[in-house]
Amino acid sequence: MHHHVVAAIIMHKGHILCMKRGQTKYPYTTFKWEFPGGKIEPGEQPEHALHREIREEMDMDITIIRHFATHHHNYPDFEVKLEFYLCHGGERLDAIGMPAFTLREHQAYCWLPVSELHVLDWVAADRPIIGQIQQQKLF
Repeated sequence: MHHHVVAAIIMHKGHILCMKRGQTKYPYTTFKWEFPGGKIEPGEQPEHALHREIREEMDMDITIIRHFATHHHNYPDFEVKLEFYLCHGGERLDAIGMPAFTLREHQAYCWLPVSELHVLDWVAADRPIIGQIQQQKLF
């Protein structure tokens, strides 16, 4: 089985939004950290899919800055092609001045500076992107 997926690297005030998955049907993705996003529907443009997925999962409107990376990963039960996009969060802010959203699909979240992204237990497909983010000066 092959999935085409989009993911948002949401940046704000020198931090990046990290989302923790809950229980999944695969032990290798359960309770792991990831960039938010989801599957591209047949005939859907990746940017449209990303806006839709973030609205559905988080009730957040994002601004896509640019495509950041494409990565292919083979899990034991499926393959995934991920399109990562650098984004800014919505204009609605929470009490501490970060983009506001609702946790609908994820168990937890955190905002981390780029230098600390490696401390989380990321899903395997997102791990190579952490290194690419750390190599670039995004802020």
